[in-house]
Amino acid sequence: MKRSLYDITPPISPDLKVWPGDTPPSREVLLDMNRGDDLTLSTLHATVHLGAHADAPSHYGRDAPSIEQRDLELYVGPCQVIHLSVKHGARIEPGDVPANIQAERLLLATGTFPDPRKWNEDFAALSPQLVDHLHERGVKLIGIDTPSVDLFDSKDLPAHQRVLAHDMAILEGLVLKDVPQGMYELIALPLPLVGFDASPVRAVLRTI
Repeated sequence: MKRSLYDITPPISPDLKVWPGDTPPSREVLLDMNRGDDLTLSTLHATVHLGAHADAPSHYGRDAPSIEQRDLELYVGPCQVIHLSVKHGARIEPGDVPANIQAERLLLATGTFPDPRKWNEDFAALSPQLVDHLHERGVKLIGIDTPSVDLFDSKDLPAHQRVLAHDMAILEGLVLKDVPQGMYELIALPLPLVGFDASPVRAVLRTI
């Protein structure tokens, strides 16, 4: 039977890798019924760039909007998933993406960050030319199955800067390997974290 809902969010546990130097997820148990407390109560310590997450413009633009200021319409609606054949460490160019872009939200499966529990630096990323190209095609959200739309060693973040110039949205850290190419409804709402530069999302795709 064909699946109607795809969860494209990696599980959040201490095994989940985050950007080197960022805060990995951990759980502090304040109260525990197994210890005789009346209820169980936990605190989460983690980066907001955790697993599947939405970057805010304030992450890469000075005085740009923080995550609670983003239009939620960006993160809900028709979406296209495309699987690419790209090399590790490469920037994806316009010619690498099929011409038949059919949705305002585009998720790119590169296969270059195959296991969110194992960090690898040589994941693929977007070229600034591709961001411009997709904007011209009407795309307003780009998602990717890697930790960043820029390469690991990038300092000037050219793809992020083109996203900022076009006021587009970003989803990073998605798990797309088991999702067939095609059209879906995306639901990946960020939390209204006031002043924050990103938010984790529970990203799902629903078949249309």
